[in-house]
Amino acid sequence: MMGHHIRCADYFYTTVRDEPGEAYKLLASLASLGVNLLAFSAVPVGPMHTQLAIFPEDTAKLRTEAEKAHIELDGPHPALLVQGDDHLGALAEVHEKLYQAGVNVYASSGVADGKGSYGYIIYVRPDEYKRAAEALGI
Repeated sequence: MMGHHIRCADYFYTTVRDEPGEAYKLLASLASLGVNLLAFSAVPVGPMHTQLAIFPEDTAKLRTEAEKAHIELDGPHPALLVQGDDHLGALAEVHEKLYQAGVNVYASSGVADGKGSYGYIIYVRPDEYKRAAEALGI
C-alpha cells in the first residue's frame, strides 16, 4: 500500500438557486475574504436549487468571515479527507477499513489529479464518525 494521509475535515453547506454564477459568487466572496478551501462540491437538490458544500482549511476563519459577510452557512459537519498516492485499489483499501469497523459510508466524492495523487471526501453518519476515525487511524 502506498502512502496516504487521512484527517478530519469540517464542512459547511448553503443552498442556492440553480442559476449560472451562484457557485462563482460564493467562491469569489470566500477568496476575497481570505478563506482557503480544502474541497468544494455542488449537488442538485430538487429542480431549482443546488447545495454547495465548503470544506475550509480554517473552520474558525470561515465562520468569522461568513458571519461578517452575511453568508448563511449550515455547519460545521464532520467529514473525512483522504489525500494520497494514487494506485489501483487505493479507495478500496480505505473502504476496507471502514467495512471491517462496520461503518457505513453514505456519500463520498473523489478525484485523481492525473499526476499520481488523489483526494477523497468521505461522509459518514455523525453517530459513526468516531468509529470511522478510529478505524482509519485518526
